[in-house]
Amino acid sequence: MKTEITKLLGIRYPIIQGGMAWVAEYHLASAVSNAGGLGLIGAANAPADWVRDQVRKMKELTDKPFGVNIMLMSPSADEVAKVMVEEKVPVVTTGAGNPEKYIGMWKEAGIKVIPVVASVAMAKRMERAGADAVVAEGSEAGGHIGETTTMVLVPQIADAVQIPVIAAGGIADGRGIAAAFMLGAKGVQMGTHFVVTDECQVHENYKERILRAKDIDTRVTGRSTGHPVRALRNEMTRRYLELEGKGASFEELELLTLGGLRKAVVEGDVKTGSVMAGQSAGMVKESMSCRALIEKLAAEAEELLKGTKIYE
Repeated sequence: MKTEITKLLGIRYPIIQGGMAWVAEYHLASAVSNAGGLGLIGAANAPADWVRDQVRKMKELTDKPFGVNIMLMSPSADEVAKVMVEEKVPVVTTGAGNPEKYIGMWKEAGIKVIPVVASVAMAKRMERAGADAVVAEGSEAGGHIGETTTMVLVPQIADAVQIPVIAAGGIADGRGIAAAFMLGAKGVQMGTHFVVTDECQVHENYKERILRAKDIDTRVTGRSTGHPVRALRNEMTRRYLELEGKGASFEELELLTLGGLRKAVVEGDVKTGSVMAGQSAGMVKESMSCRALIEKLAAEAEELLKGTKIYE
């Protein structure tokens, strides 16, 4: 499946694993890269030394291309941005902010820069700033989300920029990949399905919640605060939405979610923790290795795209 994305990143399949906070660490990322996709380490709010250690451990497990996702709202963003250069990380993806002040430094170091965007305006701005590609992430995704769905966001961004577009949000099988390509994407980014893979280190309770999820099981909290987050419904989301509906303050709502993702991922508290997952959770019915998943996804997509000229 050769596309502009496989050529740009030097990978076999145009499949990128999402840089999920607390989830995407070097065990998962290296397994994805070794299987022919692009594995990402999620830097989230972690200090620069933790990220450096993850990158070095990653290099011990793979000689394939990989990347780091930097959450630009992190207090450690400046230091982590420098670690990318010092450790010669091949690819950087960014979220929760504007990476323009770092792009020059990264490009000079030969790093491929791929910001996650949720609007046409931001995609065009990133192209002007020198980004190599963009991830167009629809509101079906898990975690922090925008307002526009993948189905309408991807074609509009693909029409608006010359750089390759990677589709994200709601993709969990070969049908989703084929659809994304038809919409103009040259690759896909997936998070939720990779959470249940054998190599993913999250608590079994978290995996089980995703595997048992139904189509209606995600909720979006935080719309009133301007920071909407999609997660699987539980006691925490129920209480949050209840308080939000009553006009609770930002501080009161924040107290409900403080440390919530770590609680779910590490401690396995799927009742009061934040079980972030996309709407595709209802499509995820089995766990397997990263290699088996990627090969299955690619085979399904190739079969559907047979006879088209979507990829070489």
